[in-house]
Amino acid sequence: MNDISRSISNLAAIDAAHHLHPFSDMGKLNASGTRIIERGEGVFIYDSTGKKYLDAFAGLWCVNIGYGRREIVDAVARQMNELPYYNAFFGTTTPPAALLAQKIASHAGPTMNHVFFTNSGSEATDTWFRMARVYWKALGYPTKTKVISRRNGYHGSTVAGASLGGMTWMHEQGNLPIEGVSHIGQPYWYAEGGDLSPAEFGVKIARELDAKIDELGEENVAAFVAEPIQGAGGVIVPPETYWPEIVRICKARNILLVSDEVICGFGRLGSWFGYQHFGHAPDLAPIAKGLSSGYLPIGGVLVSDRVADVMLNEVGDFNHGFTYSGHPVCAAAALENLRIIEDEGLVERVRDDIGPYFTQSWQSLLDHDMVGEAANVGLMGGLQLTADKATRRRFEKPDDIGVIVRNHCLENGLVMRATADRMLASPALVISRAEVDQIVETLRNSLDHLRDTVKA
Repeated sequence: MNDISRSISNLAAIDAAHHLHPFSDMGKLNASGTRIIERGEGVFIYDSTGKKYLDAFAGLWCVNIGYGRREIVDAVARQMNELPYYNAFFGTTTPPAALLAQKIASHAGPTMNHVFFTNSGSEATDTWFRMARVYWKALGYPTKTKVISRRNGYHGSTVAGASLGGMTWMHEQGNLPIEGVSHIGQPYWYAEGGDLSPAEFGVKIARELDAKIDELGEENVAAFVAEPIQGAGGVIVPPETYWPEIVRICKARNILLVSDEVICGFGRLGSWFGYQHFGHAPDLAPIAKGLSSGYLPIGGVLVSDRVADVMLNEVGDFNHGFTYSGHPVCAAAALENLRIIEDEGLVERVRDDIGPYFTQSWQSLLDHDMVGEAANVGLMGGLQLTADKATRRRFEKPDDIGVIVRNHCLENGLVMRATADRMLASPALVISRAEVDQIVETLRNSLDHLRDTVKA
């Protein structure tokens, strides 16, 4: 990059003139200016002014092995030299795509032995959505086309993904959701549990699935989809009673269970996949993000033997796919990423070492008068801000409250995410204890700033 293009003001002007950012009000963004991130190392990123930030969000829930891993750069270069691209259509494959499918299946559990590759988690959602309908039609149930998901869940931003996600502010753009998608409640005890205990609420909210199936007709419902832990919705950790009841209902009512592993997969919870942490096996599971630690775009769908057997033996052509499905360079990056996770024992490290330390540190924030709940599993945490700890009363303008804390963290060199009045963290699996301490210390200072601001 030459000196002119590296000019901060020049890059900002180019960005404002030509680059439309995702999930952004471009008028406001161009007025305030973009922050230009130039490099990363470990759990830190550096902007074009040289300022250093601890990235407690791992990019976008994805840089599991941290920044600057030369091994992936070298693996990508080797593959680029050997075969920079070929497709998976017309009876062909490439060594990285085949080996990656095998490697993923080796960690997915005994009933999950097939992978369909995509380029992102959103595309993975569109893929399983079609696959579920094709599966039931092949079995002689052509009316089983409807899919149930949860309010405040997130499954991507394609038409099917945004429809399945239960966020009304996304539905308002593009006349969504599409036909055949319904939503039930979320297992957000803190905000919606009322006087019920978490255990009572977990069962109650799970049984909304039963009621929705009755409403739609079991003969019309193809699947239920949910994140093991809701990510973008606020790191909502369900009560312990929730998932066993969901699994029971899906089996009893003969509908497919889809576990959205785009965030929870590849070690974040101290297990290879989120469904393993909660002790069940789904029928389909979209994956992405931690699959390559974000180094190159790649996603996919884990397909259970139950579904794969029908796809292989009953369906014939599955008329679905992408030019870059199983892209050999992206697959090579993902293979090297998974090798690093294996060789460095990062899943076990989250389960046995840094995960418990993060939990202890995260929970220590509960003594702050601005904190109502500190929820986490492994290296995924949600911190509920509150106007009154005793009554669980929330602020009148929760979006504004979260932004105050997020911006103060950013000013002090810490990248976090705010979802309304919840602060979210998902640091790289390689984070050290000292770096966890830095997150908590900076966040505590930002909570003090919030208290001073709301009392002013």
